[in-house]
Amino acid sequence: MTNKAGQPRFHDVVVLGAGIVGVCTAIHLRRLGLDVALVDRAHPGEEASFGNAGIVQCNGFTPHAIPTNPVQLVKIALGMSSAVSLNLKKTFELLPWLRQYHAAGSPRGIEAYSRAIAPLRALAAEDHLDLAKSTIADRFYRKGGWLYLYRSDASYRHGEVERHYARVFGVTYDELQSEETRALEPGLKSANFKAVHWLESCSVTNPGAVVDAFWRGFIQEGGEYFRGDALTLQRHHGDWALESERGTLLAGNAVIALGAWSNDLLKKFGEEFPLVAKRGYHMHFQPQTGASLSRPVVDVDNGFALTPTDKGIRLTTGVELADRDAPPNPNIIKLAKRRASELLPLGRALQEEPWLGSRPCLPDSLPVCGPSRRTPGLWLNFGHGHDGFTLGPVTGRLLAEQIAGRETGFDLSAFTAARFAD
Repeated sequence: MTNKAGQPRFHDVVVLGAGIVGVCTAIHLRRLGLDVALVDRAHPGEEASFGNAGIVQCNGFTPHAIPTNPVQLVKIALGMSSAVSLNLKKTFELLPWLRQYHAAGSPRGIEAYSRAIAPLRALAAEDHLDLAKSTIADRFYRKGGWLYLYRSDASYRHGEVERHYARVFGVTYDELQSEETRALEPGLKSANFKAVHWLESCSVTNPGAVVDAFWRGFIQEGGEYFRGDALTLQRHHGDWALESERGTLLAGNAVIALGAWSNDLLKKFGEEFPLVAKRGYHMHFQPQTGASLSRPVVDVDNGFALTPTDKGIRLTTGVELADRDAPPNPNIIKLAKRRASELLPLGRALQEEPWLGSRPCLPDSLPVCGPSRRTPGLWLNFGHGHDGFTLGPVTGRLLAEQIAGRETGFDLSAFTAARFAD
């Protein structure tokens, strides 16, 4: 953007990426008194922030595990698993990354992960609701927690690790028998499973609308938004320059919050992270007459979630390991729908094609939130994996405080870029 003299407009910070992480970072920077430009190639919240299950979870103290059971592995290899699907060529390419990811799921890795993530989870719902109240997004939020369903005794026993750390960090839950599950969610066709009700979490009826409301609040508070290509970012006399559809932007600091696309830009500055895109799909369905849900329900064994939204019941799938930009695989949503229909009678689809997005995941399942390890004035906030929607507000606030030179009150060593130093 240029001023009346035709010179580029200078901002304190330019935030690249208008998903929930970037939008929340921009809001908090603006509230700390900085002049902020938010830049994206599309409307805010149209990538991974749009397509998730809409859960703000207070639990989640273990990384998403890689299946190791031989029966599970055979099902995955044969394309019979709705929890994990893969492209064999891509999986072989990812073997070194997968080994690191598997190591992070060891007892020692889980201990480290839980202690790093617990302070953020403790504030996740509070930070969400604070932003929601100030941006008129609170109408999309609902209490009532979410429900884990376990179809097998083995998966329920495996979930004890998560419940152990929930007890350690004071997160409450109820263990339900089948009749209690039916009383909580009478719309389920079958509730003859063990279940855990995570009471303190909340959820939203429209994740994309939440991000849109946050963005509109940012604009109303004096922030600026520009359509532009993040890959045009370059150094300019010690500052940053970027081309937008309204001209050149200059800034003293730049934030990369581009999710699964973050490495595309960082490579320009000689910095790259072991960032993998875990792809996921969603589809909305009209429930059959009399069927409904009051809260999100997760089928732990099959890796999908069912969430009541403004647009019908949203079915979100498990993980697909494939090239980020590969064509969608229609069989994934079909298989998930078949398994989901065993729990809830799903009627007709309410959209023609499934939505596809990419979760940006690092091998330790923790985001990067802090300064670049190589480039002064470059700040990073990405790699949230399955937790972008949950953690966007809190990591946005923590990064904004770092940029503004404020004391965060957190030990952020687990989230530094330096942990991936060459």
